[in-house]
Amino acid sequence: MMSWFLLRNFKLPEPYEGKLSRTVLRGESGSNPADLPDKAIAKEGMADYIKYLFKTVRKYLGEAIVVTQEVEDIISSPVVKQAIINNSDCKILLDQSKYQNKFGQIQELLGLTEKEKTLILSVNKANDPLRKYKEVFISLGGTLSRVYRTEVSLEEYLCYTTEESEKIKVIDYAARFGSMQKGIAALAEEIRSTS
Repeated sequence: MMSWFLLRNFKLPEPYEGKLSRTVLRGESGSNPADLPDKAIAKEGMADYIKYLFKTVRKYLGEAIVVTQEVEDIISSPVVKQAIINNSDCKILLDQSKYQNKFGQIQELLGLTEKEKTLILSVNKANDPLRKYKEVFISLGGTLSRVYRTEVSLEEYLCYTTEESEKIKVIDYAARFGSMQKGIAALAEEIRSTS
């Protein structure tokens, strides 16, 4: 995975690490820590390194993974466009409905067919309100493109939530019950009993 490879062999800029520890890890809001490494990776000098990284990982039958929350990261950066997208066989997209008006750019950039565009724009449109699942579009090198439903347990949801109020509650319960696992179990049980 790219994130593991980069974190192992590429030290993130100090300001990012400081900002991360000061804000995100303490549950404070109002920060977007990904801005700083994005700026470092989007510099022209990084293009050759990123191309090398992708080709090396593929050479050893691995797959580098890039994750972004903002479509602008993909569209606006020539480094990302040339070095990453052109060397990626697998594409995974979450709900893109807020980019419906810009999707032509994304479709062209990612080399998506009309059928794939339709599939992507259908993500989370048919959600059953009685089931808590999200949908995800996965394309494997143009040979297989499908929308899959993903559903996790309440415990898994609480473990990975990015909602600030929920993160603070999880941390509070972990402290109160002696461990993260016990805290999440207690919080999940409380949520189920009040629903």
